[in-house]
Amino acid sequence: MFGMAEMKHSIRVVSLKTGLTPHVIRVWERRYGAVKPERTGNNRRLYSDEEIERLCLLRRAIAAGHSICHVAGLSQDRLSRIADEAEHDRQAHPVPTAPEHCIEECLASIRRLNTRELEESLAKGIVTLGQHGLLERVIGPLAQRIGDLWQDGSLMAAHEHFASAAIRGFLVRTAKPFSDNNASPVLVVTTPAGQLHELGAVMVAAAANDLGWRVVYLGPSLPAAEIAGVAAQNHARAVALSIVYPEDDPRLGPELEALRAYLPAEIALLVGGRAAEGYFETLGKVGALRPNDFKDLYRHLGKLRAGGGKQVRGVS
Repeated sequence: MFGMAEMKHSIRVVSLKTGLTPHVIRVWERRYGAVKPERTGNNRRLYSDEEIERLCLLRRAIAAGHSICHVAGLSQDRLSRIADEAEHDRQAHPVPTAPEHCIEECLASIRRLNTRELEESLAKGIVTLGQHGLLERVIGPLAQRIGDLWQDGSLMAAHEHFASAAIRGFLVRTAKPFSDNNASPVLVVTTPAGQLHELGAVMVAAAANDLGWRVVYLGPSLPAAEIAGVAAQNHARAVALSIVYPEDDPRLGPELEALRAYLPAEIALLVGGRAAEGYFETLGKVGALRPNDFKDLYRHLGKLRAGGGKQVRGVS
């Protein structure tokens, strides 16, 4: 009797089965030799069922606190024992603060302005929590902490800018790929003129990418006319703004009103951030969508993506 050929899987399928991003899988392969997939004639990776199982075991080991460089070369049996022991320990001694621990690690790295340490902490977080979980349970609260520490003088503006750049770079490298990216609706993300803190905008861009938007990220502090010009040029479905500080800039209200006037009526305006409440009346006047938290942001982005080019009003 002839044996059945073993099924091989693309990196996209492996990513779905293991919960690891394609970026993480490639790094584990190239840097640590964790798996050795076959290559097709056009150099595409193909993974076996055994390699998928191995990647799942590696993820469990890392979630238990092991470093990838220490476990990547272990046998399948040894990895399985480590993962089972970690699960037993977790049930016997539950540790409910894994995201908080990750946040503290990230803050320590930011204080030291250490990019490598910060990226390692974020990488552990994305392995444990996934992209969505990392954004909602680590980077969102981390941004809040950074803002609080900056306002009370515990962190310098340089730390905030360092964190924004490092986190943005990490999220760009680990972003979920979409094969129909060119056909996806466009979201323009930026901060309005005078708003120099961009970490909130970085998070919005990452969340939108996670939901399948094609994101045009413009960085911080752009005047209304330029934002509207980019949105029109790219046939955007929506513009997202982050407002972090200050809460009482007298120039910002007219900027928001000008942006709404410049934008075609069918382009939605989405505005959030810790200082957005300070401009409540203006945001109501221009019909801006105002997410209350990260879950609400995902809901707004999901409705806008599904709702075509029509402005979604009255979403609460």
